[in-house]
Amino acid sequence: MSASDPSRRHPHRAQRGTAAVEFALLAWIFFTILFGLIEVARMLYVYGTLQEVTRRAASSAAHVYPTDSAGIARLKYAALFRTGPGELPLAPPVSDTRLRIDYLALTRDPDDDKLSLAPVAPGSIPNSAARNRQVCMTNPNAANCIRFVQVRVCGTADDGAGECPLVRSRMMLPFVDLRVPLHRATTIVPVESFGYQPGESPCPCP
Repeated sequence: MSASDPSRRHPHRAQRGTAAVEFALLAWIFFTILFGLIEVARMLYVYGTLQEVTRRAASSAAHVYPTDSAGIARLKYAALFRTGPGELPLAPPVSDTRLRIDYLALTRDPDDDKLSLAPVAPGSIPNSAARNRQVCMTNPNAANCIRFVQVRVCGTADDGAGECPLVRSRMMLPFVDLRVPLHRATTIVPVESFGYQPGESPCPCP
């Protein structure tokens, strides 16, 4: 081998270069694992928190009538641990716009007499809590008698097809954009006061 070979003349420099490459590879592996563990821990937090979010929203929605749009907005913010519009902390893109509230009737099938929950169409919702009480007292299984509130976390058309597509989570550290689908965290509770005030007269209109 020639005496002018750089590796023979500067052996320590070559060793330092090899060590730097090895360190870079090990650091890349280490930080990939570290950030992966952070994302897994965050996803576990999100999965657990979503159920609490819908529980809080449903519990509040049982006391707020659907026509009270300001009250509905406030309860959504509170369910997400916020005082205004925005995303659930550490859980993008879950926000108040992704919380879906449905109102359910307990209808009876005329053929087999079985009871089942059915959504009340927005146009069929009674105009006040007093009117809803009147409808339910007349026929507790009427298609427009709201007896339950359902809250789910639903995505947009970009997340998929269907009535309530799964929200796809965004990673906080987007080395790899996995777009993990989140569960709907459905919560159903019976209505309570629903905003009804004792002595309130129902409007004669539907």
